[in-house]
Amino acid sequence: MKALCFGSLNIDYTYQVDHFVSRGETLLSGGLQVFSGGKGLNQSIALSRAGVETCHAGSVGEDGRFLLRQLQEAGVDTGCVTVRDDVRTGHAIIQNSPDGDNCILLYGGANQAITRAQVDEVLSHFGEGDVLVLQNEVNELDYIMERAHARGLRIALNPSPMNEKIMSLPLHTVDWLLLNEVEAEQLLGYDVTDGAAAAAQLHEKFPRTAIVLTMGRQGSYYHDGAQALHQSAFPVQAVDTTAAGDTYTGYFLASILENRPVQEAMALGAKAAAISVTRKGAAPSIPLRSEVTL
Repeated sequence: MKALCFGSLNIDYTYQVDHFVSRGETLLSGGLQVFSGGKGLNQSIALSRAGVETCHAGSVGEDGRFLLRQLQEAGVDTGCVTVRDDVRTGHAIIQNSPDGDNCILLYGGANQAITRAQVDEVLSHFGEGDVLVLQNEVNELDYIMERAHARGLRIALNPSPMNEKIMSLPLHTVDWLLLNEVEAEQLLGYDVTDGAAAAAQLHEKFPRTAIVLTMGRQGSYYHDGAQALHQSAFPVQAVDTTAAGDTYTGYFLASILENRPVQEAMALGAKAAAISVTRKGAAPSIPLRSEVTL
């Protein structure tokens, strides 16, 4: 059983700021750091560090070859990543505030240059029982989902960044929908304050899909129709929350693939995410499995 993460690879430019820049404002940053990132890359590294045999599929420009080395160092197979000479690697402009919060501006670049021929070639190496992990940072998502479903792969979708494209996807193919409260609000059309109720309503909206809703300090909520669960967050002093959700996703799915109880999977994901927010950067902040013990 393998995990295929078909997702984004980004170069993250992280600026330290006193506050998030507002309209018309010019703000002097306190520092700049360059990290490997992209939700796809982060989730691949989290899956691999959690102990799952993981392959990453996607696309980078020539300027992004170091991202492949980062994946390989984390134990991820990069044989399904295409390196292109006609487009730059995707990147993100990240503002990081003193309390560890962040806001992110994305440029798709090579992440938006996925072809159907590439999709078919990648999926030919995977089949029934394998898990496909997706985010909303690459193009051809609908085709990827349809072809993967036809081949018997189970699908985990993180609908981030949330936009109108999500509702046009074949969501009936999704086995796990992993999202945060902002994405839940956009899907439900109201402000989410009660995580348990929101998870239940999301499952009602997508009845064949298990819902995993993360709510920061409120913890995470799960609903699959048969069981509704809550996991408290582990209290830590956050310095950078950039990859917290991706870390949770990787560790949660890794536990599910090990046939662990859902509550244990949620606890492992929560602990891994708590460790990640105490460190700077996206991919570099994701802990090893040996650091995440229950």
